[in-house]
Amino acid sequence: MTQTTARRAWRTAALGGMASYMDAATIVGTGTALVLYKQQLGLSPWMIGTASSVLTLGLAFGAVFGGRLGDLLGRRRVFTYDLVVFVAGLLLLAFAVQPWMIFVGVAVTGLAMGADIPTSLALVAEEAPEGRRARLVAFSQVLWSCGGFAAYLIAFLVSGTGTIGARIIYLHVIVVALVVLVLRRRLRESEEWVRERDRQQAGPAEGVRGDSWRVLTSRPLLGAVVGLGLFYAVGNLVANTFGQFQTFLFTEVAGAQVSTATLVGMLAYPLGFLTILIFMKYVDGPARMLLYTIGVAIMAIGTAIPLIVGLNTVTLIILKFAITIGASFAGEVIFKVWSQEFFPTLIRGTAQGVAIAFTRFVAAGFALVTPVIADASPQALMVVLLAAVLIAALIAWTWIFPLRRRMPATADPVAVR
Repeated sequence: MTQTTARRAWRTAALGGMASYMDAATIVGTGTALVLYKQQLGLSPWMIGTASSVLTLGLAFGAVFGGRLGDLLGRRRVFTYDLVVFVAGLLLLAFAVQPWMIFVGVAVTGLAMGADIPTSLALVAEEAPEGRRARLVAFSQVLWSCGGFAAYLIAFLVSGTGTIGARIIYLHVIVVALVVLVLRRRLRESEEWVRERDRQQAGPAEGVRGDSWRVLTSRPLLGAVVGLGLFYAVGNLVANTFGQFQTFLFTEVAGAQVSTATLVGMLAYPLGFLTILIFMKYVDGPARMLLYTIGVAIMAIGTAIPLIVGLNTVTLIILKFAITIGASFAGEVIFKVWSQEFFPTLIRGTAQGVAIAFTRFVAAGFALVTPVIADASPQALMVVLLAAVLIAALIAWTWIFPLRRRMPATADPVAVR
């Protein structure tokens, strides 16, 4: 691998991975912004839950259409123009003066960001040198942590300013999105996607032929997309719930201040950075599943503590740190890596979009009732989250890992782990 190739791969990983930064900054920032908007805009717990659910539904629909368009039209075109729509949605949120602006804003923002994630991850994977793919894809999770950290830091600084603080939270994401939009225009299209598209157009004997949906529903790819979808949907409930409702849980359930919730989130991220870097170092080797198992154990213990002891500020802090560390090994990052390895190039975005969409639909449904469940019975919420961790681990060990070992190599082979 030449120095020029390495620089180009890391530049693509950074600009593509910024989708994860903006995703985290938007989700985490919205969790705090809705609380700050609550009094002036008259947002009830049901309205807060509904807005979070609409954001997640937008991410789901955007992932399906964005992933499909990325396979048909190319990665660069889709993930450049969807940022324009993303900024439009953020502007509605930043300058909201009526509840309807919140709901329209989260819907538009979710659609655009949902479209960005599968296309940008596919581009990162396809531009990565052989033997470095998982590492560069995992780097997006470092940027996800940076986005969450930035959102918590800003929220902590503006937590006492009410609606002004909410507007600042969204203006930060707008500035980042505009900078990324300008820089992404300098990226080239995925050479792997161009090569496979040309092979497909050359004749029926080469490339992935026919309709992507038909290919995706054939064996063994159908088992892969269903397994990954179930794994991600169930396993993501813990991180998504805490990402969206951390401020709500601290303030409305544990009786803490908004500043406490944001400070805890901010302090947890340095440890998250360290654990993700450890994962990046070993993810392309045989230690991947060992790290995954360690992550599951940490999240399970962290979720069990408030279930046994009770949900209060101290146990919520413990849970936050456990999620931050455990998810660095066993959360969204492992889904991102697996989703690049299971599928051929010309259906990679479509497959990811389907799995991500299913996950977001599940998360949206749960987000709709999370504030109500937490208010009625915090213990019941912890039972659901602990069950999600354990069920996802069961799917990973008995379904995904064995299937990955049995599947034939894709058009772009990687080590089987």
